[in-house]
Order: sequence, then C-alpha cells, then structure tokens
Amino acid sequence: MGHNHSHHHHHHAGEVKSPNGIFIFSIALNLAFVAIEAVVGFVENSLSLLSDAGHNLSDVFSLLLVLFSFWLSKIHSSKKYTYGLKKSTVLISLLNAIILLVAVGAIIIESIHKFKEPAEVNGIAVSWTAFVGIIINGLTVLLLMRGQKSDINVRGAFLHMVADTLVSVGVVVSGFIITLTGWNAVDPIVSIAIAAVILVSTWNLLAESITLSLDGTPQGIDHEHISSLITSCPGVTDVHHIHIWAISTTRNALTCHVVISDMEKMEEIKKEIKTRLKAAGITHATIETESCRCHCDEHDCGCEE
Repeated sequence: MGHNHSHHHHHHAGEVKSPNGIFIFSIALNLAFVAIEAVVGFVENSLSLLSDAGHNLSDVFSLLLVLFSFWLSKIHSSKKYTYGLKKSTVLISLLNAIILLVAVGAIIIESIHKFKEPAEVNGIAVSWTAFVGIIINGLTVLLLMRGQKSDINVRGAFLHMVADTLVSVGVVVSGFIITLTGWNAVDPIVSIAIAAVILVSTWNLLAESITLSLDGTPQGIDHEHISSLITSCPGVTDVHHIHIWAISTTRNALTCHVVISDMEKMEEIKKEIKTRLKAAGITHATIETESCRCHCDEHDCGCEE
C-alpha cells in the first residue's frame, strides 16, 4: 500500500493580528454601563432594566471570550496538549451558555411575580438609562464593524451587540409607554421579551457549543460540499474517511484519505486540496494519499489499469 501522511498547519488571520485594544475598550465601556443600568434598575424598581443589564453582562462575557480566544490561540502545543489549549474556548462558551440559561429562568420567574404584584416604575429614568445603552451598544457595534468581516468570532460579537442595541430600543419604548399611560405591567412584558431574545441567542450558542464539544461538524461547514471540493480536484479519483471538527471556536480541522491516479503528482494535488479547504474555512488538514491501484485492490472503483 502506498500511503503518505501530510500534516499542514494554517493560522487564522485573526489569531495573528487581533484588535485587542478595541475589545478591551468595548469591555470596559459595556461593563461600566452594566453597573449603571443595574443600580438604576434597583433604585427605580425596573425589571426590564435589570434584565437588560443581565443581557449586557452576557455581551461582556461574549467580548471577553473573543479576547480570551486571541490569547489562547497563541499558546503553543505541548506533548500533553498537542493542540495547545485552543479547545478551552469551546468549553468556555458552553459554560457561558448554561449560566445564561439560568439567568433567563430567573428573569422569567421574577417577571411572573411582577405581573401578580405590579410595582411603580419611573418611566423617564428607565428610558434615559436605556437610551445611554443605545449609544454605548451602537458605539461598540461601530468599533467591531471592520473586524467582523474577517473573523467569525468578532462577527458573532458584532451581531450580539446589534441585537443588544435593538433590545435597548425596546426598553426605551416601554419607559415612554409607562410615562404616558402609567401602565406598569409593560415593564415585566418587556423583560419577558428581552428574556426571549437572550434565550434564542443562548440556545444557538448552547447547541453549537455542544456540537463542537462532541467534535461534531462545525456550523457553516457542509460535509458533502467538502467531499465534492476534494473529489473535483484534478488527479483525485475518490475520497473517504473524512472527519471534520473544530480545534477551537476559530479553527476547523480535517483528516481524510484521498485516492489519486498519479502518485508523482501527489504534492501538487495536496497543495490544491489545501487551498480549496482553506477557502472553505478549514485551516488545519491532515491528508493521507493512496494510489488508485492500491485502492482498487479493495474496491471496485473503475480505475483504468
């Protein structure tokens, strides 16, 4: 059997050059607003502000996760951890999702209690505080806008902050409604709506985190498409034993057996496969090549002798 093992390591652009300064500033800015929003929420007895503060805190964790992943990606591999500590970013996202689900449950329970025993809410204070949130979240969105085009983690944080800006708009609206109508029940209604927004984003995070933790195929990677990319390369007659998984939240890996018609063109074929895989989002590939003749000894592949 003519086998060749080729190990190729590719580094994601975001792992080499990361906007650390932008993330640190965004984290500090949002953390300060969480403190302000929580204090006003307690003082003015606004559940919608408190639930929005919890949502903003989840955004801070999201930003921290991306920043932390930049640092983890720089840790070199060792004999014990052959991929370094990159997988820990997946475990952190899983833990974060579980904590957020608990927080959503607490918000819903408190909202039900507020429906039974409505409390007076200062609509003006709620609106002004949430309006500040729109400015801060909007500024964070602008800071992340450029980086989200080239880094999937930054894109996730960007979309999270866009959603948060919309949530703050909802809190402003509830504050105005309370001020104009005196209908305090709108506060727990908005808090439940905010909880629903958090639940949707958290559920997706939880599902993806579990998939990545179990070495499932990462979101956005189609197994059949990858197989077609490889088999359509000139000189490739078949591909099997394809395994695709995530090394971290920013790097995907693949191993496969590729059957080629001409072993003399092996390096040229592997180079083309690597190029195609990298364009498809797989930055680490381990490719084992087999000759068509050897493959036909075990399979009726129809190769020409």
